[in-house]
Amino acid sequence: MNNVLEAIAKRSSTRGYEPQDIAPEELESLIRAGLQAPTAANRQEVHITVAKGSAPILAEIQAEMTGGKEMPHNFYYEAPLVLILSADAAFKWHSLDAGIAAENIALAAEGLGLGNLIIGCIKDAMSGPKKDYFAKALKFPEGYEFEIAIAVGKKAVTKEPHTYDEAKSVSRI
Repeated sequence: MNNVLEAIAKRSSTRGYEPQDIAPEELESLIRAGLQAPTAANRQEVHITVAKGSAPILAEIQAEMTGGKEMPHNFYYEAPLVLILSADAAFKWHSLDAGIAAENIALAAEGLGLGNLIIGCIKDAMSGPKKDYFAKALKFPEGYEFEIAIAVGKKAVTKEPHTYDEAKSVSRI
């Protein structure tokens, strides 16, 4: 089977990671995969912020998301790395472009044997009262806003890829 098709078939959301960092060359491969994603009109407006799982700003986002309530896991399930994607909010296709970049990163991670979790649950916290604070702390370019995040690390738990109902999900005309 083609390596890309195999990564698509095997990928599932990882909600448990080993504590060790990923190798620098793996990180560079993930960044490259995100930056090589196609963007509308070739605007290339997606920006990637790389944050170690121990970065204090992630705990602040967690607190804002949960109102300070203790949870069994943080929003990135203790992954050693979180990639936070932002994009130019003034560009009509910013969200789609970021989603394509996120999928490239997720599939690259799977291809490298790394677990990953695409994260949208922090959207309200990232667009709430602390929006500007978070944007500055995460070094978003001027006018950029949070789009999506991806947790990455070595899998501590595994999960089967989801199943689907093609008859329900596909129309052929």
